Amino acid sequence: MVVAKRNLLRMLRIPEVVIFGLVQPIMFVVMFSYIFGGSITLPGAGTDAGAYREFLMGGIFAQTVTFAVAGASAGIAEDMQKGIIDRFRSLPMARGAVLTGRTFADLVQTAVILLVMSLVALLVGWRIHDGIVNALGAFGLLLLLGYAFTWIGALIGLSVRTPEAATSGGLVWLFPLTFISVAFVPSENMPSLLQPVAEWNPFSATVLAVRELFGNLPPNYQAPDVWPMQHPALASLLWSIAIIAVFRTLAVRKYKRAAS
Repeated sequence: MVVAKRNLLRMLRIPEVVIFGLVQPIMFVVMFSYIFGGSITLPGAGTDAGAYREFLMGGIFAQTVTFAVAGASAGIAEDMQKGIIDRFRSLPMARGAVLTGRTFADLVQTAVILLVMSLVALLVGWRIHDGIVNALGAFGLLLLLGYAFTWIGALIGLSVRTPEAATSGGLVWLFPLTFISVAFVPSENMPSLLQPVAEWNPFSATVLAVRELFGNLPPNYQAPDVWPMQHPALASLLWSIAIIAVFRTLAVRKYKRAAS
């Protein structure tokens, strides 16, 4: 918690980090809503712009929380480069505390960004249709996915030499992950070779789960007949837990070697 507080105070003293973190998702909301709305066909809704706007928001929310990986990787790489990690080594603290504190601070920042994005989405016509309890469950799945991905960012930050390389390494693989998914178009609209990739993508499970919980699926929507798409909330939960378990273990092990 001390390490988390240190990182949160740093974010407050450099507010442009949070501000610039908000610019990209807001741009995505506006551009995708008004440029692609009405031009993409949705099963059961055709090219209705309003239906696509609600369909889109689950994907934008999920994309935004996963982009926290870049901040986590760059922040840890910067601490490594400046020697702050060496100072932490001299303190009587658990090896995993530095990384856990960093990822928890990133989770708080992600929650703030998600709140602002929700307000922007409401302004462009997005609505919650299935009640506050389901909506809270959707936001919980989104934050859990974002937290899982910050552990991937932690591993990347410990594996490169500069913050610039960490930022690039944290984003370059995210674009195919998010675009080869059901975030922006249904998997039925993709080439047949990409459909299984999109349907088994952990990102897709969270996107579909939050759409169901928000009540943003098109009328008469039929999910693909594969397990993650038929049980998206459970699949999202299992994927996020698995990612945390694997990448936290790898990141802490890498940290011990890097700080030894």
